[in-house]
Amino acid sequence: MPEMTFAVRWPDGRESTHYSPSLVMHDFLTVGERYPVSDFVGRTSEALALASERVRAKFGFACTSAMQSEQTIMTAASSYPDGHVEVVAMEPPLDGGTA
Repeated sequence: MPEMTFAVRWPDGRESTHYSPSLVMHDFLTVGERYPVSDFVGRTSEALALASERVRAKFGFACTSAMQSEQTIMTAASSYPDGHVEVVAMEPPLDGGTA
């Protein structure tokens, strides 16, 4: 099962990188796009839940790393009542090139 990381820039300019056990994140986020914080949290929570379920379907257990990524994102997002989160990179990119 392909795994990936995605890097984001928070409203205050801080960057963080997160893990997904599945490339499904590409269905929810686009590099270079800016999402309102609440929309970003919703998108990543849905994508990481789906990715974790794909792990469960294949291996019989949920992905704790995906759950940790979701928790980290939710904790970070709680610091920003408004603003936007920019997706700065996704590795690997869908086209097989560099992000």
